Amino acid sequence: MEDTEKHDTIAKVTDLLAARYPDAPRPVVVRVVTEEYETLDAGRIRTYIPTLVEHGARNKLHREFSRRNRET
Repeated sequence: MEDTEKHDTIAKVTDLLAARYPDAPRPVVVRVVTEEYETLDAGRIRTYIPTLVEHGARNKLHREFSRRNRET
């Protein structure tokens, strides 16, 4: 995927998840989204990468920040 597409995908998913998880620091959201993107970047089918990145990152953020909310 081109760098502009990569950066656009990461930015869009980050914005979406930052709004959904306001307790998560934005740098953490960016890191999680970027990690998810990197794991899928080598795939041959590019169409679903944004959806898969969002899904994977959302699961990680949900686990991390739901746990923190339960502990407080």
